[in-house]
Amino acid sequence: MSIKAKTAQAVEIVEGAVAASAATVAKSVDATVTNLKGDLNKAAADIEITQTKITVGMEKAMKSAEEFVAFGQGNLEAYMKASQIWTAGMQDLSKQFAATAQASFTDTIASFKAFSGVKSLKDAVDLQTSFARAAIEKSVTESGKLTDASLKLTEQAMAPITERVTLAVEKFAKAA
Repeated sequence: MSIKAKTAQAVEIVEGAVAASAATVAKSVDATVTNLKGDLNKAAADIEITQTKITVGMEKAMKSAEEFVAFGQGNLEAYMKASQIWTAGMQDLSKQFAATAQASFTDTIASFKAFSGVKSLKDAVDLQTSFARAAIEKSVTESGKLTDASLKLTEQAMAPITERVTLAVEKFAKAA
């Protein structure tokens, strides 16, 4: 799954939790308003009970809002960390690729120089075969190194986002 897809999945989870919390707060406020209208005949004791319920509900809502803000900030920090890891890793991969290209260019120049000293067609074919074999072997080796480095970079860059998704799942599983 791509970084974009995993990030989108994490955003969906957070958006769903926010919507559920908003619905809970809305239901709590609606229930409080209904109780106030229906219980006007009960006087001061009922008003005090209702005020207590409102205070608890608002404290919960404020706490939830603060938690969501803190969680969102943590998500942003995880995304920034993942971006920094990705950027640094891409710079390293670019350096590796440039070094490989430079080595290939150097080998090509060496092969041209070697061809200039060839005295027979057989020597030219043998030399070309040798250079082709070496080029293929280097290409396979370097491709493997770049692939391994790319996979490692992807894992490292996804780690902060994966941690946040795991935290979100744990946090919302407890809330449910």
